[in-house]
Amino acid sequence: MKAALLVLAFSFAAQAHDVITTKVTFDREIVRLLNAHCNSCHREGGTAFSLATYSAARPWAKAIEEEILTRRMPPWGAVKGFGDFRNDQGLTPEQLELIVDWEEGGAPEGEEKDLPPAPNFPEIAAVQHPASEIIVAGDLKLAQSVTLDGLWPVTVPDNAGFQITAELPDGSIESMLWLQNYKQSFGHPFLFRMPLELPAGTWVRGVPAGAKVALLPVSGSDTTGKLLVPNRRDGLQ
Repeated sequence: MKAALLVLAFSFAAQAHDVITTKVTFDREIVRLLNAHCNSCHREGGTAFSLATYSAARPWAKAIEEEILTRRMPPWGAVKGFGDFRNDQGLTPEQLELIVDWEEGGAPEGEEKDLPPAPNFPEIAAVQHPASEIIVAGDLKLAQSVTLDGLWPVTVPDNAGFQITAELPDGSIESMLWLQNYKQSFGHPFLFRMPLELPAGTWVRGVPAGAKVALLPVSGSDTTGKLLVPNRRDGLQ
């Protein structure tokens, strides 16, 4: 009887080992992605349940895969590649593939020697809207040139999706921001990797009725005077 149980236990162990079909491990690849994109919130003392260790993250492996594939997490709220942002927390296609391979390959732990040093997450400071921001509600025409550091959705319905573009006076189009599955509760600015110079006469288009988005001028930019001409349907200026 004992021999039979040992054989059965060995069989189960072998089967469990056989389901590991990936070389991607938590200790080597996945924890680094979580630290970079998730664990500032998902940790002990954070604002959400912990994903900082294998034992904490393993029960959530399937849910992690589903959340990142639907782009609900990390809560970036914009389509990658439409605008270029220095604070982009969205996962790249290659990073998505790593997590999918890990989960669908059995979600192995890996080896402790591959673990990175424990991160030291700074306290999250409240980000304030600058006094110089320019509120866009509908299509707006710049009456004066401005150099932008980014955009910040002010009032946007949850899960709204729309594209914001800048139509320059020469007819060229600058892709600024494509919101998708944006949640107001995770509100944050979208900061350009490089400042965006918009000359006078540029139309900022794409903000729908009922939504407001702030343009964030580069600190020190001259934003005095009449910057915006609203596309008023009532004919008023």
